[in-house]
Amino acid sequence: MAGAIASRMSFSSLKRKQPKTFTVRIVTMDAEMEFNCEMKWKGKDLFDLVCRTLGLRETWFFGLQYTIKDTVAWLKMDKKVLDHDVSKEEPVTFHFLAKFYPENAEEELVQEITQHLFFLQVKKQILDEKIYCPPEASVLLASYAVQAKYGDYDPSVHKRGFLAQEELLPKRVINLYQMTPEMWEERITAWYAEHRGRARDEAEMEYLKIAQDLEMYGVNYFAIRNKKGTELLLGVDALGLHIYDPENRLTPKISFPWNEIRNISYSDKEFTIKPLDKKIDVFKFNSSKLRVNKLILQLCIGNHDLFMRRRKADSLEVQQMKAQAREEKARKQMERQRLAREKQMREEAQITEEEAKLLAQKAAEAEQEMQRIKATAIRTEEEKRLMEQKVLEAEVLALKMAEESERRAKEADQLKQDLQEAREAERRAKQKLLEITTKPTYPPMNPIPAPLPPDIPSFNLIGDSLSFDFKDTDMKRLSMEIEKEKVEYMEKSKHLQEQLNELKTEIEALKLKERETALDILHNENSDRGGTSSKHNTIKKLTLQSAKSRVAFFEEL
Repeated sequence: MAGAIASRMSFSSLKRKQPKTFTVRIVTMDAEMEFNCEMKWKGKDLFDLVCRTLGLRETWFFGLQYTIKDTVAWLKMDKKVLDHDVSKEEPVTFHFLAKFYPENAEEELVQEITQHLFFLQVKKQILDEKIYCPPEASVLLASYAVQAKYGDYDPSVHKRGFLAQEELLPKRVINLYQMTPEMWEERITAWYAEHRGRARDEAEMEYLKIAQDLEMYGVNYFAIRNKKGTELLLGVDALGLHIYDPENRLTPKISFPWNEIRNISYSDKEFTIKPLDKKIDVFKFNSSKLRVNKLILQLCIGNHDLFMRRRKADSLEVQQMKAQAREEKARKQMERQRLAREKQMREEAQITEEEAKLLAQKAAEAEQEMQRIKATAIRTEEEKRLMEQKVLEAEVLALKMAEESERRAKEADQLKQDLQEAREAERRAKQKLLEITTKPTYPPMNPIPAPLPPDIPSFNLIGDSLSFDFKDTDMKRLSMEIEKEKVEYMEKSKHLQEQLNELKTEIEALKLKERETALDILHNENSDRGGTSSKHNTIKKLTLQSAKSRVAFFEEL
């Protein structure tokens, strides 16, 4: 009896101790997952669980996003999940997305999963036209997206129409030209065929390297007003804060890089920026909602931290990740080379087999021809005798021609010998005549000795000089290598730009000018003014003026 009571008590206590849970749905760029979370879990507990499930270690780029009354918000790591202003209806849904963008994707994104998630997110933003992309660049990016999905181009497999169901170009681009889907596919495929040999991760990285130089890449825009009440746009990205005209999201009017900003704060709807130079006055702006100010502050703090981190030595964790990534890349490269060799050997074996079949077929055809000849051979003795007589006459004629050829060859040899003897006699005669008519009037002089080298410096000076020269030579070698890489990059960029310009010229006649958007027109104006420099260079030009003059300019907008 006592045992039964103890058993019931034990069961009851276990039942009471089981934590209450709720269901969460996590939507990534290519999958959905559901988790049972404890009621007490904070944002970090859920975020860490998602990252572990994905095998993601570069966690600092990502966050869990949700929406409050049409405003984007991000789950706070130190706050309970259910204390956020989210729907309590289960499953509670969050989107796992990149919150911060790298300055240089190739240098900063180490893991393949990180690169893949960024690729999918940026690709969607371009297709949804949240990032403006000119038509010719859209085609190039589409070709890398196709390479990432389908692998190497094979005309026997990737036949006309294989991209018919793919969403590869922004609708704005498709509507801008009088071009059929087949015409777009033809141009995408032409570039796709050039990407042979690139693995999925390499194609996705090439996509990101091109996309990261688009003006709207990685920028979060917010409607603000300055002191004068002028409506402006604030852009927050990996490089700093940028101020835009609301009608032009491509080119900022002024910029403030993160290293020029000392402090950022807000009170209610008013946002305050304190420049690093304490002599410069703070500048302020107002946003539409308090909730928006919170988001701006989050993005500023995160981007500023990453900006400063990039300019320091990698942490031990990042160094380890990069070392592992290099090893993994080398292993995959070796595996690809092995597979390529096996494929080549199979193809060669197949070719050899086909050649053997062809030779066997030709041999069979030759045997059939011989049988046909035998079947249609001379049918009467008279025809045979006449044929033998003709053959005999031909043999006699051939013998006479051979004898004549041999006689002529002997005559030619004799003529060559006579000519050689005549030339030799002429040479001897000339030599004898030269000996008679010319005599030396003085003995030959010894060659002039080479001048002695100047006095060499002392050993110590040589040592100093060698040390200096070595450093100088080493720097020159390094500079030459950098210059070589720069030239190769410029050549590649030049070739790419030529291809883009060629496509742009080719499809220009098919453009429907009346369908150009405001951003199309702005982009064309920038191009006409020679505005083809990189995004980084554009921002750099905007910061040539002093911070003080830029602050004053912002206040007067």
